[in-house]
Amino acid sequence: MKKWTAAGVLLAGILILGGCKGAEHPQQLKDGFYTAQMSDYSHGWKEYVTITVKGGEIINTEYNAENASGFIKSWDNAYMNQMKSVTGTYPNEYTRYYASQLTGCSELPDIELLSGASSSGGNFQKLSLAVVKQAVEGDSRVVTVEAESEKQ
Repeated sequence: MKKWTAAGVLLAGILILGGCKGAEHPQQLKDGFYTAQMSDYSHGWKEYVTITVKGGEIINTEYNAENASGFIKSWDNAYMNQMKSVTGTYPNEYTRYYASQLTGCSELPDIELLSGASSSGGNFQKLSLAVVKQAVEGDSRVVTVEAESEKQ
């Protein structure tokens, strides 16, 4: 039994560390707090990513969306129930899934998309790229990322 537990922990560690592979020559992330947000609301929500960097590593990631009044999407139980029945996932689940891929990394990882939340996953990829760039530069200003519909 102990062998299986040790093997499971080792495998989990390899998968977690393996997920943080990014650029061949990563640049050092500067300690601080960094935020990137989408330029516009989509379906009433504006997505954002905030990271905390300490010792050159992302130690915390928050990915979510808020409406115009500041209400957080993953707190919306009615939306959760509706979305889960249609897509099989919901904001409180997929935001944590995406955030976990960035936390623990010292460079931008390849983000794996989750079925049922691939649009949000695409936005998470864009926001992550922007927020990691801010961390490399040590620029703590909130950066705005253009929504896809704005690009012509």
